[in-house]
Amino acid sequence: MTSTRTYRALGLTLRRAPAREADLLSVIYTREHGKLELLARGAQRLTSKLMGHLEPLTLVRVSVARGRSMDQVTEAEVVDAFPAVKNGYENSARGLYVAELVDGFSALSVANAELFSLAVETLEALGTARSADLTLRYFDLQLLRLSGFMPELYNCVECGVDLEPDRHRFAVGAGGALCPDCGPPDVMVRPLSLPALKLLRLLHRTETVGALPELAVPPPLEREVRETLNVTLQYWLDRRVRSQEFLEIAKFA
Repeated sequence: MTSTRTYRALGLTLRRAPAREADLLSVIYTREHGKLELLARGAQRLTSKLMGHLEPLTLVRVSVARGRSMDQVTEAEVVDAFPAVKNGYENSARGLYVAELVDGFSALSVANAELFSLAVETLEALGTARSADLTLRYFDLQLLRLSGFMPELYNCVECGVDLEPDRHRFAVGAGGALCPDCGPPDVMVRPLSLPALKLLRLLHRTETVGALPELAVPPPLEREVRETLNVTLQYWLDRRVRSQEFLEIAKFA
């Protein structure tokens, strides 16, 4: 950040909470400054010019004034409210899942323009994608990559040998795929089918979410890849992904 008393940023609102009186505390992931905790004074009043501009899952351009204890939003302009994502219980759950993971894997005031773009492009794709589940799995893997936790998918993470077809396993605690001859002590090893490994590699090699091929992924394969990535995300996050449970409920609502 610069040393000026005010600054502008383009950001995605991840969550918000009421503060004293009619104020709002908003957590926004910005392209320029990373994750910010910002105070919006009077934003809950019906007459406030900020009213409705800081809803979760809203892309907003903000003007911010530096404060002694917390920076404050002075102006806000909605760039994209992602109406297709907010239209429907299940899609809303997917959007909140994206927001929770961006929040959990980012530190305050640490910019990562690629992560910002990934989050925004994922929300855009969720409104139009035929396979929303595949879109989320792409987001999961690329989030891990951009956060420095990308699991090894091509070589044994222990000995470095090229993985042979159907001769591999997966261990989150070891850092990814293992050959049959390697098994670090005190690390939980789980099976990983060859189709699941191939799909994970495809998600890794695809450059943007918009470039994802239209695939008819069988439900058992989608479930295996989802569970593998969920275990990995939770391991590095060191807690359960709360919105994942919400998303599972939404699928059957």
